[in-house]
Parts: sequence; structure tokens; C-alpha cells
Amino acid sequence: MSDIFWTSDFEWAGARLRVKKTGALVALDGSTLAGFGRWLPYYLAVRARQLALSVAPGRPAIWFAPDRPRPWYLVWAAAAWVGVRIARAPDKADAAFYFEDATRTPAPAAPHARRINFGCWDISKSRVAEAFEATFGYPLALDPERHVGEAVEKDEANGAHDGRIVQCPTRPRAGRVYQRLVDNVDGGDVVDLRTPFVGGRPVVVFIKRRPVGERFANVNSSIRLARPQDVFTPREIKALSAFAAAMRLDWGGLDVLRDRRTGRLYVVDVNKTDMQPLALPWLDKLRATHRLGRALRDLISSPETL
Repeated sequence: MSDIFWTSDFEWAGARLRVKKTGALVALDGSTLAGFGRWLPYYLAVRARQLALSVAPGRPAIWFAPDRPRPWYLVWAAAAWVGVRIARAPDKADAAFYFEDATRTPAPAAPHARRINFGCWDISKSRVAEAFEATFGYPLALDPERHVGEAVEKDEANGAHDGRIVQCPTRPRAGRVYQRLVDNVDGGDVVDLRTPFVGGRPVVVFIKRRPVGERFANVNSSIRLARPQDVFTPREIKALSAFAAAMRLDWGGLDVLRDRRTGRLYVVDVNKTDMQPLALPWLDKLRATHRLGRALRDLISSPETL
């Protein structure tokens, strides 16, 4: 019963719910309930299409390990939308997908010739900064004891959303990383370019806006769907693809910021178990899911999937 209603994924932490896998806290307030209200019609639409396609012959299948994605994850919706089945064993699947929310956990031995994300087991902030500098040629990370001015201090862990601006020079705190403060402010909002990558290429871009005072929060005032070629130059797309390859990311979302003063891009986070943005309009949710579903189906059938 707990698996049916997904309650096994959570535990109580005072008046909030804690996600067991990541430790993220979810407040049971009006904002959370409103978000659930925006997600439910989308889920029902995807579920209806999944049921309609369930009788189609020859549907491909993916085996997920160590966890199977829940319906709030993008990969679940993308698979369901194009009729991809979730297999119960690797020998019944067309591809194996390493699905793990933890920041650093070595992947198990891949039990399939077609492997997705099995090389992407470290998405810590320091690893992201290392891969970013190696592929873009300029740094994101900085030394807080030598830097002079403002910087961003964050937890190493994925999904913490606990960033804060600090004044440097300052002594580093254990378990924290220090990064350049990117000026991605536009009209009183910060603008994030969440870019899902599938098979080495960007599929869509979610342009997220929220007030500057909520810079590090996991909420958005508005989200707009865009095509990658309308947001990034060909050279930038090539660099982002090189970064995804360095992270060995076959499926996942990149959090990209564009510095207003220099025009440079900065990849500040990688999420290989990303979710559908709640504030995205309903029809755009379905459009994005359709594009991601097609890309996922192509990835499964590619003989080069590793």
C-alpha cells in the first residue's frame, strides 16, 4: 500500500515531510498544495495516454535501478507519453537506466549492453565545477580565502537549495562549495535556464523566473518553454554538449545561468533525476514531455548508448 501511494518515499520531520533519499524537506503549506493542484491535471493526462498506448504492440522497455521513477519525475512522464514500458528485470528491457537521487553513489555493474547514466554517479557541486571549467575554459569555483567580493556558498549535495551570498575573503565551511556570483538578474528577477539533455543534446529549455530575494529557492514566479536554438548559440550548444559528455550524463537537466554583464554561460548544477517544473503552463508541460519522450525513445534504440 505504501508503494502505491508513494508514502514510503517520505517521513515526517516536525510539520514537514522529508524525502528519505535526498533529505530535502517539503513544507505542507498553501504553496505545496497549489503545486500539487497544478501537477495533478498533467499527471492525469499523461496517465490517460499511457493507458491508451498500453495495447500497442512492440513497445520498448527500460529497466531502472536501483529505484524506479515515481510519476513526478520527468523520465517517468516521458516514457509513459511515448509508450515506453518499465521492465521488471534487465533481461526484459531494451536498455538499463541508472536512476539514483543521491549525490555520490557508484553505479552497480551494468546488466545490459545499452546503458543510460551508469557513468554519471557523482553530481556534487565540486564535480560540476570541475567539469565546467574543463569544458568551458573559465572557472565557476573560487577560493573563498583569496577571492575579494561576493560569492555563493552552497552545500555539496544535490537538491539542497540552501545557497547564500557571502562576502569574501572568508574561511571555508566544511561540506560547502564556493562559486562565482553570476549576475543573471533581469527586471528584478533572476533567470535560470534549466536545460534537459538527452543523448548528448539539449531537447528543451525551461526559462525560469523568480524574485531576486528568492534566488536560491525551489519556487518560480513563471516558467516559459523554449527551443535550445532560440536560447543558445551553436557554439554554446557545442560547449554544453561537451560538458554533458564530461559528466557522462545521458539523461538529465543542466541548470544554466547567463551572466548579464559578460554574456557567458555557467552550468551551476546537474540533476539526473529531474522533475517537471510546476509553474510551466499545462500545454507546455505536454509539449515538453512529447519532445523528451521522443528523445528518450531514440536514446533507447541507439546502438551507441553506453
